[in-house]
Amino acid sequence: MERRRAWYSIRLAILLTLAVALLSFATGVANIATPTVVPGPLSPYVHETIQQTAGFTGALTGFLVLLSFVGLRRGLEAAWLSTMILLPLTAAQGLLQSNSLSLPLVALSLIALVVVGFNRKRFTQEVSLSTTQLGALAAIAGAQIYGTVGTFALREQFAGVNNLTDAFYYTLVTASTVGYGDASPTTQVARLFGMSVIVIGTASFAIALGSVLGPAIEARFSRALGIMNESQLATLENHVVVLGYGELTEPILEELETTAEFVVIVPDKEHTTELSERGYKVLTGEPSDEDVLERVGIDRARAVVAATNSDAEDALSILTARQLNPNVRIVAAATERENIQKLKRAGADTVISPAVIGGHLLVQSALGQRGMEDFADRILDVDEQHTDAA
Repeated sequence: MERRRAWYSIRLAILLTLAVALLSFATGVANIATPTVVPGPLSPYVHETIQQTAGFTGALTGFLVLLSFVGLRRGLEAAWLSTMILLPLTAAQGLLQSNSLSLPLVALSLIALVVVGFNRKRFTQEVSLSTTQLGALAAIAGAQIYGTVGTFALREQFAGVNNLTDAFYYTLVTASTVGYGDASPTTQVARLFGMSVIVIGTASFAIALGSVLGPAIEARFSRALGIMNESQLATLENHVVVLGYGELTEPILEELETTAEFVVIVPDKEHTTELSERGYKVLTGEPSDEDVLERVGIDRARAVVAATNSDAEDALSILTARQLNPNVRIVAAATERENIQKLKRAGADTVISPAVIGGHLLVQSALGQRGMEDFADRILDVDEQHTDAA
């Protein structure tokens, strides 16, 4: 019950952040278009220019909050920090917009600030940027600094450049190849410098696009193939973790397909491809590997199932899963009758031996015992009731 409340609390924080992002953008645009149509209580005290500026920056802040929302969905600590910084800003911008349409933004921002702050410990994932991505960010920053400083130093040789803001603006529109023409070089030296800004700026943007689109395309292929990526793994909640794959696992997957969300850990790519083609969520790795179990959210799982053809491997996987989550329910299937107690000692709550059950059914059916066809169904019903009670 406590885990379920925590899950709902996290989801509420994320949804409130999304609502603030959309409302900030919408009120910002509305305030720019019609700043005085629906005046608010602070309208007489806030200059119209400030209202328009707050509207423009409010729309931009809404976009930034939307990026933080994406990070919160992945459980990123940096996203939590940026959200806690941006929410007071959206509330302040709502006040400065002095429009009755922006009053809900103020209230919602403050509510979201409290809820997101309350869930601080739920967002602990660190941002992992590759060397290429860090290089791309450095290239963009370096190109912008180079262009801004150089343009400002040569401002006497540029038309429409009088301060650092103008220099930054010229560099941005030049590097992005927009080039409005309201700021332009007037000397040969300034033109040569402008050409260098174009080359360096476009190259840095190209590198950045490659570093961003590459992982995005990879994620799209992962979804198409059914293989779990980091974003999908981070959103798993109240799911079933299936450790390994074997003949005993097949009927379990068919049953889980219609009853619960689950993810399968398999050690080889052959089974990964086979299961992903059937639409199952799969992660390639050793079921007894702590890092792999943590990636599939063993701490958030509702149950663990181990039913391969190797009791020894299942015992090791169960032992690791139990250490990582002492409270999760673990069910195992023993291929050998003498291994039932071993699997229980490893940490399994329930161990079922298909061989023992199958032998019992065969003997009772051979002796003419009626109702044996419903025996398995009764076992499943009892086990389900036991799970609900737990």
